[in-house]
Amino acid sequence: MTLFEIIILAIIQGVTEFLPISSSGHLLLPAELFGWVSQGLAFDVAVHVGSLLAVMIYFRQEIAQMTVAWVKQGFSKQQSTDSKLAWYVIVATIPAVIIGFLMKGWIEENARTALVIAGTTIICGLLLWYADATAKREQELEGLTLKQAIYIGLAQVLALIPGTSRSGITMTAGLMLGLKREACARFSFLLSIPVILGAGLLATLDLLNANEAVDWYALLYGAAFSFVSAYLCIYLFLSWISRIGMLPFVIYRLALGVILLWFVFA
Repeated sequence: MTLFEIIILAIIQGVTEFLPISSSGHLLLPAELFGWVSQGLAFDVAVHVGSLLAVMIYFRQEIAQMTVAWVKQGFSKQQSTDSKLAWYVIVATIPAVIIGFLMKGWIEENARTALVIAGTTIICGLLLWYADATAKREQELEGLTLKQAIYIGLAQVLALIPGTSRSGITMTAGLMLGLKREACARFSFLLSIPVILGAGLLATLDLLNANEAVDWYALLYGAAFSFVSAYLCIYLFLSWISRIGMLPFVIYRLALGVILLWFVFA
């Protein structure tokens, strides 16, 4: 890969990991438009590391509070808000881990097509619009319940289908359950930590088994640009989402879906 390809792909990964716009659809476009080949397992690991560092550094205070509270109170009858939130992140992660482990091979072989990605990009975009337009949006993250966390975790399973967008579907579920936009986004981003960590570990294991040649400069640049773009994305999204709503992302998803359909049927 050239340096230009590395920068573009790393920025795409960093931004689309957290915006509700589907990373699969965007990673498909460079291949369709410019004929770029797959970035390889090593690069995949690098951009996951960059994204993971970004979200962990941004939420470092919340992560520290949740970890301390979970260790001190997580197994007691008197649960604090932070210890409950830590449990909710754990519980909401479990469905995607189980289904992902069981279905990973089938999804890679049968669902990672341009048509599937285009369809899910459009359908899930419309679901996001409906949730944002009709939801009450009254509940803060501190009021999240175990039942709501389970529902959001089950919704996250759908993100295993390429084009769905993990952040998009979890925010859609949160909005439908009555959470405020920023509360949905914050819980979605906290949920991304174990998901990105797991994806990165799986890619690392695949890399070790593949004996793939490693371009360390590509990895360094990939991790760095993924980190910067992901951190800025999280910061700006949380700053703006309460004011701008989800409609700009819905419109963007619909446009992207139409473009992908054009590639399929052109």
